[in-house]
Amino acid sequence: MKRTKPRLITAFTLLVLLLGFIWGNSAMPGQTSGQLSGWVGDLLQTLLPFLDLSSNLGKTILRKLAHFSEFAALGMCLYWIFGMLKPSFPLPWLCGTAVACVDEIIQIFSPGRYASIVDVAIDSAGVITGLSVLLLLHWLLKRHKK
Repeated sequence: MKRTKPRLITAFTLLVLLLGFIWGNSAMPGQTSGQLSGWVGDLLQTLLPFLDLSSNLGKTILRKLAHFSEFAALGMCLYWIFGMLKPSFPLPWLCGTAVACVDEIIQIFSPGRYASIVDVAIDSAGVITGLSVLLLLHWLLKRHKK
């Protein structure tokens, strides 16, 4: 990947926005977070009526998918940044997992929230998925250009 100053600025800006989103959600009290999840669940239920998001299991799955998705986006952003600096798979994954650990620590101090090693594992899997998707796309583009 070409490294240019505008690309690095864009990538780091996106990283800061993602971190703000991830950690901002974790800093919300449990009740506020639950209301936001409920609103998203209601919206998805309207758009996809075949989903059962009203049950406790449905709500839990929605929250875990949210964790996975936001960390997949983080993995893509980290792949972009590290690809411009020095291609490496383990380092962006470790950074993403560190973000997940900080995320759970923030929740310890948020009223009505708790830390979960399961969430760290889900977040880490999201990072790996995001990294893998961009790695595959990058490989396919390079192959297509040849």
